[in-house]
Amino acid sequence: MKTDFDIIVIGGGINGAGIARDASGKGYTVALFEMNDLASATSSWSTKLIHGGLRYMEQYQFRLVRESLIERENLMDIAPHIIRPLRFILPHNSSLRPFWLIRLGLFFYDNIIKRKYLPPSKSITFNVDSDTNPLKENIKNGFEYSDCSVQDARLVVLNAMDAKANNASIFTYTKIVKVENDGKYWNVIANFKKNNVIKTLKFSSKVIVNAAGPWTDELISKINPSSSKPKKTKLIKGSHIIVPKIYNHKNAYIFQHKDGRIIFIIPYEKKFSLIGTTDINFNGDPSKAKISEDEKKYLCDAVSTYFINQIKPNEIIWTYSGVRSLFDDGKFNAKDITRDYKIDTKELNGLNYISIFGGKITTYRKLAEEVTKIIDKNFGQKSRNWTSAKALPGGYFLPSQFDTLLKEYFKKYSFIDETVIERLFMSYGTNLELILKNRTSVNALGKYFGAGLYECEVEWLIDNEWAKTVSDIIWRRTKLGLVLSKKELKLLDNYISSKI
Repeated sequence: MKTDFDIIVIGGGINGAGIARDASGKGYTVALFEMNDLASATSSWSTKLIHGGLRYMEQYQFRLVRESLIERENLMDIAPHIIRPLRFILPHNSSLRPFWLIRLGLFFYDNIIKRKYLPPSKSITFNVDSDTNPLKENIKNGFEYSDCSVQDARLVVLNAMDAKANNASIFTYTKIVKVENDGKYWNVIANFKKNNVIKTLKFSSKVIVNAAGPWTDELISKINPSSSKPKKTKLIKGSHIIVPKIYNHKNAYIFQHKDGRIIFIIPYEKKFSLIGTTDINFNGDPSKAKISEDEKKYLCDAVSTYFINQIKPNEIIWTYSGVRSLFDDGKFNAKDITRDYKIDTKELNGLNYISIFGGKITTYRKLAEEVTKIIDKNFGQKSRNWTSAKALPGGYFLPSQFDTLLKEYFKKYSFIDETVIERLFMSYGTNLELILKNRTSVNALGKYFGAGLYECEVEWLIDNEWAKTVSDIIWRRTKLGLVLSKKELKLLDNYISSKI
């Protein structure tokens, strides 16, 4: 096992995985450490969007909006299987802001960059008699515009897979217990479990990147125990609820609650609607963040303000809460704190450590380039950016080819239910051919666990995507936890235990 590297990245969320991908592709030797599963914290508890951030324009964060929109286009290019166009409906509430102001904002949102794929925004009038209009009768008009949905946890995994293809070492379920500095190298002491035995190893590097998200300040105290500077991380809890599908079309909704908070309703996993998010200052253990009853009621009330279908907390099927690590810019209200990122470089005994604060999924790739640019200076070299031009695993086709390819796969694998093929394609892209290689019948797919999950897919996840537990598979590599029964989950758990 290799133990000496140019760069050690601590944190297996989207920023850490993106940095590992970028740096390893530029020739650096890289190790990524994650104390749990990849994307097991903030990066899998998002609203599942790749977007410019329409509301940030109102806060005059034009640089962030422009960069985010550029990245939206880049990410559609490199991951067209897991990042899909999504049309948003914005009902107009005249008590919040005038119609002309929203139209002007959307005009700038459309034109601040040159769009390659998505249609422009437009004003719309709602047909109160239409079966597809779920809004209350008093809501007469609004707007449509486009952004993208994303399978957030899979985006993390795909970046880690590409990093591994560039010879990066990826260590999951590996906890950093100590960081030492001898003036020549950073020495990182890590515990990991193998065959139910805890083993301790020492790894070394010239640079450490702290991409620990909500644990950034905690890690800084390990890297530099003598640091007495105030904490720079502001922790914000965002909670979401999943309910049975509340309308019968494929568009999303965005609207503003009475307190000014933006709420999204996203079509989710065919049968459900995803509603979120809240924004609450958080001071506890990020790993134990849970939705409160007040948050459930808040989100249900927000939907019920605009929609005919009155959502009640007892209709909630599933919830999740994530703690976002934002740069503390001194703002008191959670919704006003910038979502922009800050890269902080410090030196200790002649060695650099880089800490990441803030950021959003949409800008992770650009952030990774900026971090590697700093690392280049540390190593006295200049590398060439590459990640916007190379597809992530499975994304080896143009966004415009999605529908055609899917139809071809329906035909090629006609012995498999089309809903299964569609899910596989939207999760693995062209890599579904590797999962289904040499499979010519349903029986050849192996053991069936339910909800379209077969042994061949589970084998792929264990062998290629660091899946080690049931939760890794049903909540991060897929979202089949929403539909698998307890009996099916037990069957899956027994199988995984026999393989790990």
